[in-house]
Amino acid sequence: MFEAGTSGGIRIEGVTLVRGHRRVFEGLALNLQESRIGLIGDNGAGKSSLFRLISGLDQPQQGRVVAPGRESPGRVGLMFQNPDDQIIFPTVAEELAFSLTAIGETRPAARQRALDFLARRGLAAWAGRAVGELSQGQRQQVCLLALEISEPVTLLLDEPFASLDLPSQARLAAQLDASAQQIIVSTHLLEHVHGFERVLWLDEGRVRADGPGREVCEAYAGYVRERVWADRDRDA
Repeated sequence: MFEAGTSGGIRIEGVTLVRGHRRVFEGLALNLQESRIGLIGDNGAGKSSLFRLISGLDQPQQGRVVAPGRESPGRVGLMFQNPDDQIIFPTVAEELAFSLTAIGETRPAARQRALDFLARRGLAAWAGRAVGELSQGQRQQVCLLALEISEPVTLLLDEPFASLDLPSQARLAAQLDASAQQIIVSTHLLEHVHGFERVLWLDEGRVRADGPGREVCEAYAGYVRERVWADRDRDA
């Protein structure tokens, strides 16, 4: 069950999620209050599944997910790994305006607000640009802008840095730093969550470690190194 919360951040209360024959989570309990939270772990650890639960795309078989402002559309924004899976409209302004019409604004008001929003960020020239002509990093930036314009309480970013070159990673990181929303980032690039106040290391649907970014990232990186060396010794 997914419920709207009024305070206290996102709460995952005794959640069990089964997908097909696989039990993704069993009795998972989390209280996600911090403004910057990272999710790390191997592929298949449950990071994307947790995002789908928080955003309401998946429903648990047991337990509940409580998030602030969930009664209003657009209050929890999810950015997918591939921007092409998210972008619908041909121009940047149209894409941003759609985020507003989806929550009830009229089309003319949404377009004007989108133009004003881009201008405040020094991106007025982007308004009429065709999304198909933008680089991967620029399309990723458009996805984030389209989420931010509806002023969500929480942003969920699923591997936002994975396909970006270093300059694009730096620009996206700066964009996240400037955001007023709570941001939860799932990533394999540990340097982007190393300084976060809280990082969760997920391992096969369980929380293996939970604490300051530096400590948890170093613990996970050390575990991976040990596992690689163990595999190498076994195969030698």
